[in-house]
Amino acid sequence: MKKRAFTLIELLVVIAIIAVLMAILMPSLKRAREQARSLTCRSNVRTLTLAWLMYKDENDGRLVSGQTPGAPISTSNPAAWVVIPPSGASSSIEDKKEYIQQGLLWPYVRELEVYRCPSDRRRNSPGHQYAFRTYSIAGGMNAVPAGTWEIRPCINYTDIKQPATKYVFLAECDPRGYNNGSWVMNPKSRQWVDPFGVWHRDDSSTLGYADGHVEMQRWRSRALMEWNLRSLHEPASFAFYRTPADDEEWADFEVMLKGYAYRSLL
Repeated sequence: MKKRAFTLIELLVVIAIIAVLMAILMPSLKRAREQARSLTCRSNVRTLTLAWLMYKDENDGRLVSGQTPGAPISTSNPAAWVVIPPSGASSSIEDKKEYIQQGLLWPYVRELEVYRCPSDRRRNSPGHQYAFRTYSIAGGMNAVPAGTWEIRPCINYTDIKQPATKYVFLAECDPRGYNNGSWVMNPKSRQWVDPFGVWHRDDSSTLGYADGHVEMQRWRSRALMEWNLRSLHEPASFAFYRTPADDEEWADFEVMLKGYAYRSLL
């Protein structure tokens, strides 16, 4: 008996059903993909934080330098947790990867993708060079020269008061196209200085704390989010210093200020 072929109407009905199913499933798939990226980001920050702790355990409690010296490394320009290529933001992606491996935390990490959040969008941002490394160290964690930014930074682990409340690592979005130096804020003038990376769909950033645990910080202020986005989309005109503009932004500022470690103000 001859088999009956599908009619055009039947084919159109099947295609319509598939389209409806795809419309239903796609948001769920996007959410699942973003959740996976968020989990990877948390894992990365935890790995870096544990490497940071292992370094201090093997160096008599001294914190690794959180600055980002440019190569070549020498006695007068010592290595830090990472090293950046001599040409900075304009260097190739392979150079950026190579010089990360000259950093002092590399022997504890040994995986380049740990230094990058999979949701970091800067690779496709207009006006930016490819910025491979997502994470920076907070300035007060031996990551700024003594006497700068109006603080005395923590040099040894014992300088950190209540380590479980003080963050070490966070995502940064330096408008220069790569994370130069450390992530800083100014506790004395009560100002933001550097923008942070908000790469997750729920307006949150990943923070790694000095006791080894990781938290997601969800931001409240829309004005703060817009400032951070300008660092991504309008790098040439971005202004680093910012005083919080509203009650929600002050609440975000106070959260970060409370977790920002330093020995004392100048």
